[in-house]
Amino acid sequence: MKKMIKSNTVLNLVSLSLFLAAFASCKKDASVENAAEVNQSTVAAAQAIAISAASGGDSVYVIGACSPGHRTDSIAFSSLPATVGTYLAANYSGYTFRKAFTDKDSAGTVAGYVVVIDFNGKPVGLKFDATGAFVRVLEQREGRDLKGHGWHHGGRFDDRDGNKRDTIAISALPAAISSYLSSNYAQDTLVRAFRGKDSSIVVLSINNGVYATVFTSTNTFVKRDVLPSRPGRPTSISQEALPATVQTYLSATYPNYVFKHAVVVKSNGAVAGYAVFIDANSTRYAVGFDAAGNFVKAVTVR
Repeated sequence: MKKMIKSNTVLNLVSLSLFLAAFASCKKDASVENAAEVNQSTVAAAQAIAISAASGGDSVYVIGACSPGHRTDSIAFSSLPATVGTYLAANYSGYTFRKAFTDKDSAGTVAGYVVVIDFNGKPVGLKFDATGAFVRVLEQREGRDLKGHGWHHGGRFDDRDGNKRDTIAISALPAAISSYLSSNYAQDTLVRAFRGKDSSIVVLSINNGVYATVFTSTNTFVKRDVLPSRPGRPTSISQEALPATVQTYLSATYPNYVFKHAVVVKSNGAVAGYAVFIDANSTRYAVGFDAAGNFVKAVTVR
């Protein structure tokens, strides 16, 4: 169920920038705040839309919102295909709707939709086709990173450098979290742990399935998700060991995603499927595939 965002000064500024961007072609964007680092040509080249105001740094943009020569126009949530709302409710439970846009070609025909939501306090931009079917999670970049590889050291997406600074050794988990897991899930084998930008912690574990257990920054239990995988015995594997079809799907659906962990599930010695844990724009996803590497299901963890 969608929830409307309360007005305040900052959000009014955001809404203004979004309004300006909505009626601009993907060839220009009047909402750029830092002209020294971002100009209309860089916004046009990235087919970008500003989605949040600066907070101690650049504004954040979703890129690839529309194709060259197309334009985006702001629309109400009620004007979106019903399939969009169904998808958001199923995959981003508790989300807050922010803005929506049509992607129109030069003839004014709707080629797709872009929807921006808040999920767990973070913006998420999603692309849908003209029928309202999900296409991909749009990559986000700070303004200064619209050119180049999409991140800078110290920025909100600096984990894209692959150095895995958010990884926590299982032995280094806070005592409260270790105690909670041993008391409630004693049969779990803990395999990886990660700290989010908000200092929350996600612990991955295996026990006749693959699980992600989430804790707040104060080590309080939040939820436990069963990650999408087939019945069988799960074993951790490297990113390189994933089928090419899996890697192709992830790159297309979650551009510039950051790999976190993967498992292969075997039944009677034969591969039954795969589960991959990734970070896309500071949102954690678990994505399941069958034995051939075909997409099965995705779960939004945090």
